[in-house]
Amino acid sequence: MRRVLSLSLGFVALLLLWGTAQAEQLRFKADIAPGPGIASQGKGMATASLDTATKTLTWTVDYSGLSGPATAAHIHGPADPGANAGIVVPFTGNLASPIKGSATLTDAQIAQLEAGKWYVNIHTEANKGGEIRGQLVRAS
Repeated sequence: MRRVLSLSLGFVALLLLWGTAQAEQLRFKADIAPGPGIASQGKGMATASLDTATKTLTWTVDYSGLSGPATAAHIHGPADPGANAGIVVPFTGNLASPIKGSATLTDAQIAQLEAGKWYVNIHTEANKGGEIRGQLVRAS
């Protein structure tokens, strides 16, 4: 009986380890520049990583040259490059560069992100609709 219990526990441990080994870290990036029709010296770069096991997206957004302090920043989607969409992931806390954070995504959101349908948008007082933005795409 002890042998069967030991083998069962070993099998369960093996399954847990195999599941952990199957998790991937998908990486994304966005070159951030003034949005369509926006005159700005702003620029930046966003990097993000998605843990496929926990569905956790973590990000860092570095930027400079804005017309003033960031008043809001988020990830929007789903949208093709240059198109607008609603907020899917708000950035909270201090919006000074670099902005760092994380969020847990749904399966539908992961599919949109992987399809390149999300963009980072940083807003300022002078550009309430967004001063700089960049489409998140898979990084190599």
